[in-house]
Amino acid sequence: MSIEKFVYGNLNGVQVNAFLMENACGTKAQIIEKGATLEKLILKDKNGKPVDILIGHETLEAHVKLSDYQGVIVGQYANRIKDGKFSIDGIEYNVTGNEKGITCLHGGGEYNNALWHGEIIADNAVTFTYRSPDGKEGFPGNVDVKVTYTLTDDNELILDYSAISDKKTIINLTNHAFFNLNGYESGDVLSHILKINADRFTAIDENSIPTGELPDVADTPFDFTTEKTIGRDIEADFTQLKNGLGYDHNFCITDYDGSLKTAAVAKGDKSGIVMEVKTDLPGIQLYTGNFLNGTIKGKGGLPITHRSAFCLETQVYPDTPNHPEWPGCIYDAGEEYKTQTVFSFSISE
Repeated sequence: MSIEKFVYGNLNGVQVNAFLMENACGTKAQIIEKGATLEKLILKDKNGKPVDILIGHETLEAHVKLSDYQGVIVGQYANRIKDGKFSIDGIEYNVTGNEKGITCLHGGGEYNNALWHGEIIADNAVTFTYRSPDGKEGFPGNVDVKVTYTLTDDNELILDYSAISDKKTIINLTNHAFFNLNGYESGDVLSHILKINADRFTAIDENSIPTGELPDVADTPFDFTTEKTIGRDIEADFTQLKNGLGYDHNFCITDYDGSLKTAAVAKGDKSGIVMEVKTDLPGIQLYTGNFLNGTIKGKGGLPITHRSAFCLETQVYPDTPNHPEWPGCIYDAGEEYKTQTVFSFSISE
């Protein structure tokens, strides 16, 4: 194992570092301090060719000006909060409405735009820390956040999240990587094969806000309990697909009990690269690049086109602060938020 730290750029007069990890298999993961962003993830495909499976950017300027959350850590509350409002113990909080001027999306963009501090803690692990000040984007509490990326020789990329606030608050963190297991230059992901361990999903309205309903996936385009291609049902005449312009929904992990479970397995049809996603959280968001339109250029100067990537974001359900009947997201002052997500990679036979 090896880790190389180097200067990536300069942001508002502050040095931004990058960390490049490589394991015994030749797998490489590069993370930059801006947004604690997973920028590159390079694996060997079935023919032994190195493939970067992340859609995104490769300069600091592009990460700042062009990023659509590619590879970043998002918080303080990942996903959406209806009307940018929630209450704790009878106190209403109003947080940044950065989507259509109403919805709070990904905590108002705080964590992904922040400059984190990276530190090598082992020959295969880097920890990134950030302090979110009380009231930032409207969220209560000074929150000390820590995310550790670990790359193992078993081709696992492990993300360990931790956060502690000095006030009662809501916390929901995730990594927003945009995957294309055939490589960032390979076109759309509609022929990727996907299986999700979820028998229910979070229904949304036309503004992508949960309705409170958790429909069964059976006999709907949302049934990924048996593997199928991402594109098989994506254009079906189904209200939920129209509301999300494709898949942009939380899936409720079956038999959730807080232990680490396989939430999803995806396979690149051309590369043979298989990615298993494990989490101890209750939900996983499938997003199929519905809003990518080719107007922004990414790696290699290539346009980031419609459905050229998919996301599998581990999380509590969107808008949970307004749905107390769902698995919780409220943490007392001094109570640690702690969770783990594991991306395991292999080659299909």
